[in-house]
Parts: sequence; structure tokens; C-alpha cells
Amino acid sequence: MPRIAVYSGSFDPITNGHLDIIRRASRVFDHVIVAVADNSGKNATFTVSERVRMIDIAIRDIPSADVDSFKGLLVDYLKKKKARVVVRGIRAVSDMDYEFQMASMNRQLFPEMETVFMMPADNYTYLSSSMIKDVARRGAKPGDYLPANVLHMLKKKLHAPKPKTKTKKRKR
Repeated sequence: MPRIAVYSGSFDPITNGHLDIIRRASRVFDHVIVAVADNSGKNATFTVSERVRMIDIAIRDIPSADVDSFKGLLVDYLKKKKARVVVRGIRAVSDMDYEFQMASMNRQLFPEMETVFMMPADNYTYLSSSMIKDVARRGAKPGDYLPANVLHMLKKKLHAPKPKTKTKKRKR
């Protein structure tokens, strides 16, 4: 039976830190599914389909990895994919509390599963998608932290004209 691991997240957008975790996980597991969470509660920069497309291109050189999206509980997705392992990236101690809570809840919902925590390479330790978007909006070039296709899409997205909203004129 193949060892299938699921690396879930919003990946808005995927960074080189995420790719580092995917590469590391692909050396440990037979198959890694990068699962994009469709969380309508988050105000995402990219749609789920855009994120899936970006990831698909970014992981082409990792033959044992593929990308998918899901809605709902991660444990239900694991069961559907016949996976028993969740991979989570830990960047710093500040991530630990949240990740431990999630791992504990997931294990209560699906006792047969395990969560494996992996650290990215040192140069990606403090990297996050939110930080990348923030510095890009302010004019910095985040190219060292993003795959080329993602950098292109981020530039395009950030420089797209904003839709104009109509304002009502008040009668005097």
C-alpha cells in the first residue's frame, strides 16, 4: 500500500518555502497530494483554480506530487484519498501552538491519521504568503521567494485595474 501524504493549505500563493516542504515530503512518502483548501471565509488574492494551476506548474519537476483542492474537513478529504498522513510546515515556534491544536483535533476526528511536521530550509523559515503579498504590494521584488510562474501571476494580479464602484450622488 503506497504511503500517501497530504500537504494542505491555502497556498495564496505557493512560495519556495512550500515547495521546499513538498520536495522534502516527496523523499519520505510515495505520493504527496498538495491540497488547496477552498476556504470561503478567507479573503484570498487568488481563486482556488488559479492556485491549483500555479501549483501544478510549480511542482512539475516533482513526479510523486500532484495538486488537488477540497472543501470541508481535512480528515474527510484524507479518508476520500485513502491517506493517513498530513504534512505541515513549521516555520517558527509561533506556528507550533496553532499546528498542535489542529493536529490534536484532526486526530480526535480521525484516530488512524498522523501529522508530520517538517521545517523548511533556513532561508524560508520566516517566509509566508501574506508577507510576500505585502512586500510585493509595496513595490519590493519577491522573486527569490516565489516560483517564476507564481511571480508572474502575482505581478499581474497586483497591477490589474481595480473595478470601479458606482457612487450615488446625493440630492441637494
